[in-house]
Amino acid sequence: MPSPILEMKGIGKRFPGVVALEGVSLEVYPGEVVALIGENGAGKSTLMKILGGVYQPDGGEILIEGRPATIHSVADAIRLRIGFIHQELNVLDNLDVGSNVFLGREPRRAGLLNLVDTRRMHEEAEVYLRRLGLDVPSRTPLARLSIAQQQMVEIAKALSQQARLLIMDEPTSSLTLTETERLIGVVKDLRAQGVSVIYISHRLGEVRELADRVVALRDGRNAGSLARDEVTHDRMVKMMVGRDLESFYAHDDGAARPARFSVRDLRTRRYPQHAVSFEIGEGEILGFAGLVGAGRSEVAQAVFGVEPPVAGAFALGGEPVSIRSPRDAIRRGIYLVPEDRRRSGLIVDEIIRRNVTLPSLERYAAAGLVRRGEERRAAQEVCRRLNVKAPSVEARAGNLSGGNQQKVVLAKWLSLDPKLLIFDEPTRGIDVGAKAEIYDLMRGLAREGVAVMMISSDMEEVLGVSDRVAVMHEGRLAGVLGRAERNEEAVMRLAVGQAGGGGAGRAAG
Repeated sequence: MPSPILEMKGIGKRFPGVVALEGVSLEVYPGEVVALIGENGAGKSTLMKILGGVYQPDGGEILIEGRPATIHSVADAIRLRIGFIHQELNVLDNLDVGSNVFLGREPRRAGLLNLVDTRRMHEEAEVYLRRLGLDVPSRTPLARLSIAQQQMVEIAKALSQQARLLIMDEPTSSLTLTETERLIGVVKDLRAQGVSVIYISHRLGEVRELADRVVALRDGRNAGSLARDEVTHDRMVKMMVGRDLESFYAHDDGAARPARFSVRDLRTRRYPQHAVSFEIGEGEILGFAGLVGAGRSEVAQAVFGVEPPVAGAFALGGEPVSIRSPRDAIRRGIYLVPEDRRRSGLIVDEIIRRNVTLPSLERYAAAGLVRRGEERRAAQEVCRRLNVKAPSVEARAGNLSGGNQQKVVLAKWLSLDPKLLIFDEPTRGIDVGAKAEIYDLMRGLAREGVAVMMISSDMEEVLGVSDRVAVMHEGRLAGVLGRAERNEEAVMRLAVGQAGGGGAGRAAG
């Protein structure tokens, strides 16, 4: 058996008042994909930032190919041929692709003049782009590329540094199904070429497909590992959270329910040529699947009044309603938990209390003054109900984990008696424990009779959470799958525009 390319032994790291890592060890072998999993705060990012030279450990040692290595900086990590693809992309969209690939390492010419050899730079960049199957010229401005393509440019940059060990932190969190499949293919190709990969992801389906070995952290310590033939969803979850989540995807009886919310002949501004019609039952979770650009978010934004529809009619509880703005939707108990919670769902620089009570501030006001005590009690109660983990409701919302930020977005709507709640990518970037809590909350709302519309690019989530799955293709509702007929193949067939794949139930496109 070959020797490990990387050994991290007994790594410790403390921050003021916090033990982030305690005695953590990790091995990676040549040409191996090791998935590093754990809940938010488990220590994954801290461990990888130590390996990438961003943090310095307080204890332990690092060996590269059996030799002790000291990594004081990012430059040291690059010198040791360790590449780091961060969740937040480190690219410059005002430069072209080739300039990003060789940023800070541009080939030079003309001796003492030390000019950038742009021709050579682009020629060499093309080699790495072709290796990754990225079919764009290296002179293309980065701003023209999709997020997935920009991620490939980050990988090309790492490969141009001759990286033999690549750290990928949540690489698919902003990608569509098709883009995710392409990236997974790239990781498999890199493995075949002898590159080792440390793959961090909350998407356990990807981990099952890719990982040669899974290593879990919990509360800053090693929580266990699984060999390739031991990797299952339940075993990974148990290692991460320390307990079984028996009803991770729980369903009620699946009986037909009276329609709570109806959409008839909705035409959005992006797809005015296609009319979309569907119904969501009382206490039903209707999942929306589809490829990027299929029109799912446009439908949600039209229902919430962000982008008023070109045409169409809505009915709530059988009564026609007019929705031309978010104010109209909120007045009728229709609320949106947006895809980008930090930009559109929260005021991250504000405290939790003000985020929670902002849509209903008049409830806590008298003579134009807010009754702070009553406002605080209301925020505390709903945050307690949702198990928001924060020092107090006076804490800054931007300092919370992704899962707790999502709960705060949800908290501001729960006190307003929702009739229809729209979730757009409800668990993007959220760890498995917080996912289970969000799913429980969604199912709890459904049991109270709330109609739930859920948009998700996570196939496992769509199939696991939804009572029915509505699949969109290029602005049309391609079909609706009931619980008995839905599966990944049926969803993808509809998503790419192939005929067949299930009845309409209470929806028709």
